[in-house]
Amino acid sequence: IGFAQAQNMDPSMTEHSQMDHTAHMKMMADAQHQAEVSQRGKDVMPFSLPATIHVFIKNAEGGVQRVVAKNSSDPAQVKLIRQHLQEIREQFLKGDFSGPSHIHGQDMPGLVELKEAKPGQLDIAYEDVKSGAQMTYKSKEATLVAALHKWFDAELSDHGKVAVEEHKP
Repeated sequence: IGFAQAQNMDPSMTEHSQMDHTAHMKMMADAQHQAEVSQRGKDVMPFSLPATIHVFIKNAEGGVQRVVAKNSSDPAQVKLIRQHLQEIREQFLKGDFSGPSHIHGQDMPGLVELKEAKPGQLDIAYEDVKSGAQMTYKSKEATLVAALHKWFDAELSDHGKVAVEEHKP
């Protein structure tokens, strides 16, 4: 799914009449969890979650986390995104993943491994991009690459329609 497609998705398009009870209950639980994550996100992220798109791109070395304002002519959101990503980069490099832990829970997939990374095992580069910023995560440790991928998957699941996975050819 691409960035443009994600912006135009309508969650009501899911056909409920073809779901069994278990699938319906899972969908309801997922929606409730996403609402809770969004609420806790306000404690950590200074920008408006609904005004942004979070893109996650997995690769062989780790991946890229990009946050962009939906409205590129909103300089306040862009500034808040950039400040936040610069701050969390510094925290992550120190092994401080308290932000994601607060938003997503202590048992968020991948976080235990990422917190235990030794200095130099995880490189995180920050970069301004059009309408926001991104962080590129790299590691030569297979366990950390797998942890990053699990973490990205959890981010995608927990943030629902404001998060998309992008695939690179």
